[in-house]
Amino acid sequence: MTSPLQQKIRITGPSMVTANRAFDGVVIYRTAQQGWSANLSDAAIVRASDEARVLLNEANADDVGAIGAYIAPVEVGDDGVIKPGNLREHIRSAGVTIDLAAPAQP
Repeated sequence: MTSPLQQKIRITGPSMVTANRAFDGVVIYRTAQQGWSANLSDAAIVRASDEARVLLNEANADDVGAIGAYIAPVEVGDDGVIKPGNLREHIRSAGVTIDLAAPAQP
């Protein structure tokens, strides 16, 4: 099932396809080699709706335990360094940001 956002692919700048792994929740990125990587620097960057649609369809066709693949914005610096393009993706790429204490045992 796709969300309305996924059905209406509108690219306004550099973007990539991302998802989470089902078995451990790690954020992963679709690569140009039709695989997945946990490193944002390996992500395939698309700049047109047609390219994004192809990449997303490939990602959704995979059976590698990735869930909820979708297109997200990125920033590509003059030096080629890829960074998340919005706050949500920045938080996702950073992983767990707080350490929750385990509840006390009675």
